[in-house]
Amino acid sequence: MEESYLRIIDANTNRLREGIRVVEDIFRYIYDNKDISSKLKNLRHKVRSSNYQKLLLCRNIKDDCLKDSTKSEISRKDINDILISNFKRAQESSRVLEEITKLNNIREDSEVFKNIRYELYDIEKVLINLDNR
Repeated sequence: MEESYLRIIDANTNRLREGIRVVEDIFRYIYDNKDISSKLKNLRHKVRSSNYQKLLLCRNIKDDCLKDSTKSEISRKDINDILISNFKRAQESSRVLEEITKLNNIREDSEVFKNIRYELYDIEKVLINLDNR
């Protein structure tokens, strides 16, 4: 697989796990919601790569042309804003991974990322109930 594809996979698996972890910790420590926290933890553990060393070798943070944060990334107004941002971050990353893994003809990986994305969409609906508290 091309180095540039591996960089995409590396960046997006990191983003996906990080986004899920932020949401997981909010549901765990702020809302004390064991059910949602456990679902998120299980999803995060599904994000695995058999190419870990290859991904690390292709990682090139120094030359990343968009590594600096944008204005919208450095401020959050409340915990709900953090939840929404990280749900979207994880969903977008899972979509990228779903598409990129199709290039390798690894349908199983593509399906895993697709399923993670759909589970995140479903879990995200819990925010509606949080807004009505």
